[in-house]
Amino acid sequence: MSALFTRTALACMVALSACVAAGAVQAKAKPRKHSKVVPDKAPDVVIYGQREDVMRFAAEAAARRELDVDATRAALAQAKYIPSVARLIMPPPAGTAKNWGAYRSRFVEPVRLKAGAAFWSANEAWLRLAEERYGVPPEIIVGIVGVETIYGQQMGSFRIIDALATLSFDFPAGRKDRSAFFRDELENYLLLCRQQGVDPLSWRGSYAGAIGMPQFMPSSILAHAVDFDGDGHIDLHNNPADVIGSVAHFLSNHGWQRGMPTRYDVSVPVDTAQRALLLAPDILPSFTPQEFAGHGAVLDESGKAHPGKLALVELQNGDAAPTYVAGTENFYAITRYNWSSYYALAVISLGEAIKRQRPPLASEPVPAPALPASAPMAADPVAAVPAQSPASAPEPAASAAPASLPASGVAPMPPAEPASR
Repeated sequence: MSALFTRTALACMVALSACVAAGAVQAKAKPRKHSKVVPDKAPDVVIYGQREDVMRFAAEAAARRELDVDATRAALAQAKYIPSVARLIMPPPAGTAKNWGAYRSRFVEPVRLKAGAAFWSANEAWLRLAEERYGVPPEIIVGIVGVETIYGQQMGSFRIIDALATLSFDFPAGRKDRSAFFRDELENYLLLCRQQGVDPLSWRGSYAGAIGMPQFMPSSILAHAVDFDGDGHIDLHNNPADVIGSVAHFLSNHGWQRGMPTRYDVSVPVDTAQRALLLAPDILPSFTPQEFAGHGAVLDESGKAHPGKLALVELQNGDAAPTYVAGTENFYAITRYNWSSYYALAVISLGEAIKRQRPPLASEPVPAPALPASAPMAADPVAAVPAQSPASAPEPAASAAPASLPASGVAPMPPAEPASR
């Protein structure tokens, strides 16, 4: 057991003794299955150390992940129910108008443009290396980190263990229950802390439990984060090299194709039935350029030559006409980071705007940093899930609140909703 876990366990023995005396039972662990958790009705105060269902989860999670059971129980005993987390995970009120223009303006704005240019200049060698290794261009990586946390300025203020415990054991009524997803993330978080020697009470992030500059969910750190500078440690809070490499690796693992555009301009069919047919698969690329044309959609010249399938993506603009793009497999890969077409186009738009304002390339190329032959990956990879926002990303409202670390972070949050993630 690590020293940090040991200290946490000793600090909580008194609180836990009450649970044991009350007869909390450790259920026999069943791999990859969780006990049914029946949340209390919107409690204002919850002491998770006194909840039998939580202590049973702790025992089962410890057995599945080979964690110390006492340390796991001790950590969860100090987790707190956070009412604001339960509120923030809820979708916008029904009937709230979506507005791409308003959403875009939250992210393509002076603060992010200035900070993004500085981040790009300071980390140009790492960005070039990430493109060389994974095929993801700098503007996409810079766009993601800017939308998520303004390059580390807003990484979230919620204790990760509190956010994940709240959504695991007291997921709010009124939306699709995703408590099982968050229990998996809580389990992965405890494993991650054990692997990195981190006190599980110390890390902070978004209301959905996303972590660091790129706002990765714990499972995404385990599966996709890389030690890109080869220093023997993965640090997504303070090490831009690891952040850049991990974002690129995540996209590569989710189907990013080197050299492929993210989207093309398109004129939609006048016939509403044909338009509806093209829109039916949503953001999943499902039609060849020839099929687009057959349904009355007109692509630009480069789009007509696209070798793969495309998706007709509609972004609403309140009372104005929608914006349409033909999304490629790379557009879809970005939505695996956060399940929202608005998010994907905001990332693309911010990155391209920063790229346009950068000075011309210097005549002398930036030397690539010295690295091991291949950047080592995080141990114990788990099934791929969206990096950041977990809940199905609610599309932006016409009058969206400022981006403040949502399901991913410390004070303010990223766009849309928490996920992948």
